[in-house]
Parts: sequence; C-alpha cells; structure tokens
Amino acid sequence: MTQAAPTFSEIAAQLTAPGQMFETERVRIRDVDVTTWKNAPPTLRHIFEASRRFAERTYMVYEGETLTFDEHYRRVVALANALVSDFGIRKGDRVALAMRNYPEWSIAFWAIAATGAVVVPLNAWWTGPELAYGFNDSGARLLIADGDRALRLSKELDLSKLAGVIVARGKNLAAAWADYEQMLAKHASNPKLPDVEALGPEDPATIFYTSGTTGFPKGALGTHRNMCSMALTLGFLGVRALLREGGSLQDLAAMQGVQQVLLLAVPLFHVVGSHGVLLSALVAGNKIVMMYKWDPQQALECIERERVTVLTATPTMIWQLVDHPDINKRDLSSVGSVGYGGAPAPPELRRRVAELMPAALPGTGYGITEVSSVVSGLHGSDYSGRADSAGVAVPICDVIAVDDEGKEVPRGQLGELWIKGVNVVAGYWNKPEATAQSFTDGWFHSGDIGRIDEGGFIYIVDRKKDIIIRGGENVYCAEVEAALMDYPGVKGAAVIGLPHRVLGEEVGAVVQIDPAQAVTADALQQHAAKKLAAFKVPSRIWLREDPLPLGATGKIMKRELRDQLLAAS
Repeated sequence: MTQAAPTFSEIAAQLTAPGQMFETERVRIRDVDVTTWKNAPPTLRHIFEASRRFAERTYMVYEGETLTFDEHYRRVVALANALVSDFGIRKGDRVALAMRNYPEWSIAFWAIAATGAVVVPLNAWWTGPELAYGFNDSGARLLIADGDRALRLSKELDLSKLAGVIVARGKNLAAAWADYEQMLAKHASNPKLPDVEALGPEDPATIFYTSGTTGFPKGALGTHRNMCSMALTLGFLGVRALLREGGSLQDLAAMQGVQQVLLLAVPLFHVVGSHGVLLSALVAGNKIVMMYKWDPQQALECIERERVTVLTATPTMIWQLVDHPDINKRDLSSVGSVGYGGAPAPPELRRRVAELMPAALPGTGYGITEVSSVVSGLHGSDYSGRADSAGVAVPICDVIAVDDEGKEVPRGQLGELWIKGVNVVAGYWNKPEATAQSFTDGWFHSGDIGRIDEGGFIYIVDRKKDIIIRGGENVYCAEVEAALMDYPGVKGAAVIGLPHRVLGEEVGAVVQIDPAQAVTADALQQHAAKKLAAFKVPSRIWLREDPLPLGATGKIMKRELRDQLLAAS
C-alpha cells in the first residue's frame, strides 16, 4: 500500500519547527506583526558575500562568455569600490540600472546593493520618455546602462547633472561617460567590498516599477528583508514539492552538491528574473544560462548545449518553444522542471510539454512585484491535479479574499486577494496616496479576484485592475488609452484584451473619432509606437463615430464592447 503524501500543513510544521532550516519567528515591521524566516540573511550584502563559497563553479553563461562565481565576485567588488570612491555613492542613494540581459546587469545589481544604495531597475523595453520618467521619479544620482539605453536617456535628460554615467557594451560614448570595463580595471586589485554605513534588514534596497491603472508607473520600494526572505521562500517551495512527491530530507541532502542549470529567458528588470532566477542561483550556487532576449530556436540550442535543468517562462514563450519546427531535433532530456509564470497554461500546452519533456515536473506560482515575487506555488502531481490553481501560500505569507468593504469572505467565495507578510514592500516610492490606497495595516491589495478553498489552494479567476497580460507582460489600459487620446480627432478610447492562442491576450482598442478629421488605425498605431513600448501598442484598432457605451457610473462598458467584437469576429 502506497503511503499518502504528507499534507501541506504537516510539511510546514515539520520544516518551520525550532532548529530547522525554515524555522519561523514573529517580528514587528512598520507597526505590523508578521512571520519571517528566522535564518534569512539580514541584507543583500550578506547574500553576496556568501556566494564566495561557490568560487570555482560556473555562475553565468552568456552566448560565448562564461563567468565563474569567483570572477563575478571580483567584478562586483571592483564596481562597488568604483561607485563609492569615484562617484561618491552612499547608503540610500538611488542608482538606476537600465540594461538588457547582460552579465553586467548582475554585476551592477549586486555592486549597488552591496554599497547600501538603492537599485532602480528600469524596464529596458521602455521608450526614452518612459525611461526618463522612471529615472526622474526615483531621483537617481547615477546611471548604469548599456549603450542603447544610455543613448535613449541622453535624448531626454541632461545626464551631465548626474554624479556619473557608467556604460557597458556601448560604442561612441560621450566623453563624460565612464566606460564600464575601464572602471572595473581601475579597481581590479581591491580584494574586498568598500566599507559603508551599517545596513539593516529594513533599509531600502530596490525600486521596481510597476504600472497602475492611472497609467503612471509606481516604484515599489523593497527592503533588504523583502528580497532576502525570497531566498528562503524559493527554497521552501522546492523542498515542499520534493516532500509532496514522496522524497525525503535525506534526498535533499544528496542533491545539495548537484548544480542546477537555469535558463534565464525572462527580463532581469522583472522580479521573476531578478528574484526567481538571479537571486536563487546566487544563493544555491546554480548556473544561469542567460539570453539577451527570447528566441525559441536559441532557447532550444541553449537547453541542449548547456544541459538546462530548470526552465521558467511564460506560457507564450513555452508555446513558441514546443511549436518550433526543430523541437524534435533537440535533446531536451536534461529538463527536470518547467515552471509557468505570468498567466495560466492551457491544457493543450501542458499536454505538449509532457510529451516533449516527460521528465520535467510542471509547476506554477502566484506573485507580484509588490510582494517581492512569489507567495504561493504548486508543483508536480499537485499541479497536474489542480492546474487551475496558483498553489498554497508559504508560511511567511497570509493570503485572504475580501469583499468590497475589506472584510474577509468565507472560504470558497470570490473576493479581492489581499496579502500580508514580511515579503510585502514598504509602499510606493514618493506616492503616499497610492500607498494608502493599496496597503492597509500591512495587507497589500493585489487587485486580483480569486478564491481560497478549504485546503488553502488559491485560485485566480479575474483581475480587478484594468490590465491586459500580453505574453506575460502587463499592459495597463489607462496608459494606452491616454496615448491614443493624445491624437487629433480622437474623442474616446477603450483598450481591451482580446484572446490570443500564443500570447494569451493581445491589445485591442475601440476608438471614437471625429468624422470631420482623417483618422486611420495605422496612424494611431504609429502615434502610439512613439509613446509606448512595442508590446503596449494595440495590434487591432476599431474606429467608430458613435459614442462609446457608458455604464451608470459614467465608465466605459468594456465587457460589452469586447463581447460585441468577439461575436462579430
């Protein structure tokens, strides 16, 4: 007779008991009592210093380049010393990081964090004006960028007023800009991180930008404790999955010396890339195979060549992978885990992955920027049996569903999901009103509509916030509508999500125009492309002269519009 797997509650009790790896304790943060991992490192500087124990292991592979943990450590130390001694960066200063996926992104991130400054990762897909908004909003003193992003920002800002500009992989640099490689060479002989003002768990560490329904990006202010707690959260989810699949802690001990190989196919400026991949690999001594941008053919080549064991991507990306004509020509037998993030994976996609990568355990999770990435997860047979669920929350997170009055609803009933825990960020940078609207007594209002069953399984069924998830990227309708409305002859605009087999959703827009003016869909798309990143530009635009339908509150009835369009298509 097969022994039943331990329950989630039994595993949590076992792993969080006194003296155990994931022991928990209660702490008071910002006048709120929360549960935290007792053994979590206090700061990101501590996490970085601990990475030295993996010195000889390969940490990062990027195209033809390879970086060991020791080489990564020494480069971070060199850059950190440059930031302090050459540019006067001090604890609390904001340093903007505007860069595509390069090894330099990781080096810059850890160097900034180790000095006590605040890392401000800017979305590398943003246009010049969007980058400038994030830079100005954060009050950054210094910019570390790749050549393309530096040029974009130089057209929008007077960079000469900054403490400095450091550019990696750039050509024809402005005379005043510092070359990244030269900065590292200058400080290469320094063996240790610079002395800085003492850091603590509640000191600010990051500002990740996440757009709101107002259309203006908001900077989620993360602390060292926020990100450090995620290091153990990801570990807990992995151990919990092992025990649920019939494994033991003895199995875990045997796996400690085995280096996992993670394909980094998502941007580092998102918490999935920075927390879920970059942070977790540094903590566990795993190898990252980095992609500059997603390309399914290149991904197949990377998986086969580097023997990738962990693949985390959006369903859109995995669709493109399994649909690629070369899929059956590549050896994917090394893949032991496939994690879906950003949107639910449809049954057909899950079936295809199971056929092509039979050794890979499937998994998913639920998380957002404001809660420092992941709050729940589901893996293996648990996922296969409940693929519509986002899993069970980890012990340091409380998740409830509430009604419009903020009162918790009974289990099984729909409500807005609120999250409380040590992982919840300190609020929105310099936006007290937005913070007050989204954070209540330590609870973050996710804007997601869902339910939680008696077993603690979380189900996301809708989004209260007016957003579209296109290929795992959030598109905020109000921002796109504002861009469309800023065109002569446009009287109204409603941006809606349309179903798409691969992307999940695509951006559509219904635009009311003045018949006296010559407005075309092509012209509107070109206009939007000048103001917005490419993934936000509507792929389909319907023009109409009649007013857009309004509800009793005066808001556009988008669901009615969407249903009409789908019925007519």
